[in-house]
Amino acid sequence: MKRIFSGIQPSGIPTLGNYLGAIRNWVGLQAEHECLYCVVDLHAITTWQEPAALLAQTREMAASLIAAGIDPQRHILFHQSAVRAHAQLAWIFNCVARLGWLNRMTQFKDKAGKNTENVSAGLYVYPNLMAADILAYHATRVPVGDDQRQHLELANDIAQKFNHDYGVSFFPVIEPLIMGPAARVMSLRDGIKKMSKSDPSEQSRINLSDDVDAIALKIRRAKTDPEPLPSEPEGLEGRPEARNLVGIFAALSDTDHAAVLARFGGEGFGVFKAALAELVVEKLAPIAAETRRLLADPGTIDTILRDGARRAAAIADPIVAEAERLVGFLG
Repeated sequence: MKRIFSGIQPSGIPTLGNYLGAIRNWVGLQAEHECLYCVVDLHAITTWQEPAALLAQTREMAASLIAAGIDPQRHILFHQSAVRAHAQLAWIFNCVARLGWLNRMTQFKDKAGKNTENVSAGLYVYPNLMAADILAYHATRVPVGDDQRQHLELANDIAQKFNHDYGVSFFPVIEPLIMGPAARVMSLRDGIKKMSKSDPSEQSRINLSDDVDAIALKIRRAKTDPEPLPSEPEGLEGRPEARNLVGIFAALSDTDHAAVLARFGGEGFGVFKAALAELVVEKLAPIAAETRRLLADPGTIDTILRDGARRAAAIADPIVAEAERLVGFLG
């Protein structure tokens, strides 16, 4: 089976957007791949984190992943900082990557904005650590969104330059897996903004820990327009909130916009929202209940993560040791 690596920031309980955009796809990939899933706490501290919050959010993310269907027995779930090979290989890659390559990274420009002189150096070299995350395991497939495609191209550039500089064919080519419908779930309050945990309004998002009443209320209050739903997908043009809700229904029901509109076209949002709330509850309520159960026993979560880190290190340590030997380090 091909080896997959993917990481997710420890930002606490995931949202419906995180679930449909990444986590649900991760669960599906387990059937035919060897999977390593990582809570990337090293990446998280490229911007300042309150220590107690970082620890709590690492556990919350791990609990949510397990509750959603990530199997830490058959596959590997761990936290990044517990496997030292990530940082070791990242330093080598800092010395392989060129400044010109990093200067072209659009995500750094977006995150830094006008404050490039004040952001951490870690944020600037973030893509080199991402490359190390993947290549420390010789992973060849990475499920990513379009916003991460440029970082993956850089990871391949780094691997190829390392191989060229040291006259080897050591690091493999990484293949991106661009996943799934409804990969971009938008805010329930503004259909042109991505659903985000950083939004100050709780009504803008559905969290994987929300109970039945909270889900139903948020769907009922979701912003819409006064027109009924169209019968064809073309009728969603210029209607971002309607498109977002139809997309959520399509993704959760494993269908598409056309099928949803064939069922609900001509209906008002009252009927559609009731059906959508029922569907979201059906899919997410079991995940929320299991997340809450796991968080009540943080010791179990810690044991799972530490066991995952031990198994991850057993793969990564020999690979990174060989990379260090190739560089000329004394073992």
